[in-house]
Amino acid sequence: MTGEGFEATPTATEWTALYQMARKQSVAGVVYTAVTRLDKAQQPPMTLALQWLSEAETTRGLNQLLNREAARLTRLFADEGRQTAILKGQANARLYPDKLSRQPGDIDIWVEGGKDSVIALLEQMRLIEGIGKSATDRKPMASYHHVHIPATEDGVVVEVHFRPSSGNFNPITNRRLQRWVAQEIASVTKVDEGFNVPSVKFALVMQLSHIQRHFLSGGIGLRHVCDYYWLLQNATAEERQTVTGLLKPFGLSRTAGALMWVLGEVLRLDAGLMLGEADSYRGEWLLREIMAGGNFGFYAAQRQQGVFPRVWAGQKRSLRLMRFSFWDMLWTELRFWRAVAVTLPERIRRRSWSLAEANKRDGIG
Repeated sequence: MTGEGFEATPTATEWTALYQMARKQSVAGVVYTAVTRLDKAQQPPMTLALQWLSEAETTRGLNQLLNREAARLTRLFADEGRQTAILKGQANARLYPDKLSRQPGDIDIWVEGGKDSVIALLEQMRLIEGIGKSATDRKPMASYHHVHIPATEDGVVVEVHFRPSSGNFNPITNRRLQRWVAQEIASVTKVDEGFNVPSVKFALVMQLSHIQRHFLSGGIGLRHVCDYYWLLQNATAEERQTVTGLLKPFGLSRTAGALMWVLGEVLRLDAGLMLGEADSYRGEWLLREIMAGGNFGFYAAQRQQGVFPRVWAGQKRSLRLMRFSFWDMLWTELRFWRAVAVTLPERIRRRSWSLAEANKRDGIG
């Protein structure tokens, strides 16, 4: 595809494949904005075009809904005297040329105060009724960095973050990263949509760590790549230079090199906007996994298997990824086996390797 359209008009079959790929990568709304700019002769068949239009309009409506909810939550916590910031999703969407085209997910909102204080506040506000102690508890569980509150009447899922980042698996680099993001999140800006957003510099670091974590543990999609493209487009030269200097101490240099290569190859990002040198070896690896697994790796072959084959395939993938980033994968494996050991009694009692599937069977969660 050139800047003005396709070199050759796609067939109906090719259009269907393109549409399915865009949906798999959670970028159908973004791609549709480009499709509408094509010459009429190059546009998709009418039936597909109408289906795509319907999905794009749904995406626009969802973005408007999540923007309103993000603004409402901002006001709600402000009334309690708490500073907040919207992370990732809706903060990223406003950087796109068409601010309503990015496919939204949930709302990630950071609330100041730290874990104990934020959880106490949520209980006081009656947004949660305590924190669950085990996988069988019907109360929400607090992770390392956030807790879910019940979905809104409109079905909007909200994660309240008491740490601004889920961080790295490597505890050494994670300590450095967490200190930095905790300081940087203090500087937020109120935007026209009615909520606060952190600096682009913060977003570049935090979201690169987020991409690394999800890639190593399961997968990422083109939506993550598009988000990072627009972050870099909106960053100043000084911000990009600062973040580039933080990559190595924060343990993000290998993932950054891979992502820069993908951004250059897929989205034609100007080399002058990149964070350091592009890494073709890891970049090709990253792109293969993106295209095979789709958004968050949901479409990866191993995800379609039963529990034990899926676990085995995941372990083989982890061993292969040792060549991508040895220390991060080593710590990933240690965390995995620690979690298995901690939950083993519960798994045995419920005769299930997967607590998530046992919860579904028992009507929990």
